[in-house]
Amino acid sequence: MKNTEQPAIFCPQAAVRFRRRVRCRGQTLVEYALILAMISIVIVGVIVKLGVQVSSVYSTIDSQISNAPAAANSTH
Repeated sequence: MKNTEQPAIFCPQAAVRFRRRVRCRGQTLVEYALILAMISIVIVGVIVKLGVQVSSVYSTIDSQISNAPAAANSTH
């Protein structure tokens, strides 16, 4: 029985298909990395924006507690 399957070195079509597959994998990896970078930038922006708003809310609560009458702050 004769082996008709040739290694990739002797079969140009197989070599081209292999290179195309490897290039495609590398391209996909780069695309996923870019998507991840964009999502990370958006998340950091949202956290920074929300951080400022949350800080403002806590400052308002703190000032309201500080300005409350002394009788309301004491426990009986």
